[in-house]
Amino acid sequence: MLSIARLFGRSPFSPLQTHMDRVASCISELPALFEAILEKNIDAIAQICLTISELEHQADLTKNDIRNHLPKSLFLPVDRGSLLDILALQDALSDQAEKIAQTATYKLLELPESMKSSFILLCTQTMELFWLTRQVISELDELLESSFGGIEAEKVKTMVEQIAFREYENSTLQVTLLRQLYQDGAHLPYPDFHLCHVLIGDIGALSTISEKLGNRIRMLLELK
Repeated sequence: MLSIARLFGRSPFSPLQTHMDRVASCISELPALFEAILEKNIDAIAQICLTISELEHQADLTKNDIRNHLPKSLFLPVDRGSLLDILALQDALSDQAEKIAQTATYKLLELPESMKSSFILLCTQTMELFWLTRQVISELDELLESSFGGIEAEKVKTMVEQIAFREYENSTLQVTLLRQLYQDGAHLPYPDFHLCHVLIGDIGALSTISEKLGNRIRMLLELK
């Protein structure tokens, strides 16, 4: 594997893409976690949480390596601050995945039956939104080659618009779920009610971070 310092010599975005690969490895564990939550498989939840924490740590090591080797003066089409902003948002994604996993270990989720289909949809759409955001990051080299213009720039703008719309859909679904919780989960003991509330919010936050990352890439295009 090329060192981070050598990757910067190839492209200012290659290290960010390497870091996003680590982040994606972490987040790719979430579907199995969601399934274990619904099945109330406490052993699987605990094991997946450990896996996510280890993968998040690996992503952190890559993040720190990038920060340590990012030159303070680069003749690049993108300023240092923008690269660090993107890195921070990618880091927030893996942090959020770990937070979701840790929350799931507190106790088994007692989700009202009437909420399960919407909860599954929230989890599914959150993952789809992340993968679309990752695809935007994978397009950064092509953006650089096109000088942040032309067909490639329009393609990325369209993807970012899709991310924004999907985040809106997820935000609306999250509100619907919380309303259902207050209506159908009023009988739950407070710890169960609170866990449902927190977990829905934590999953929704992953979509919000994905949208922020997409918007940060959009800013690169608008500044060109």
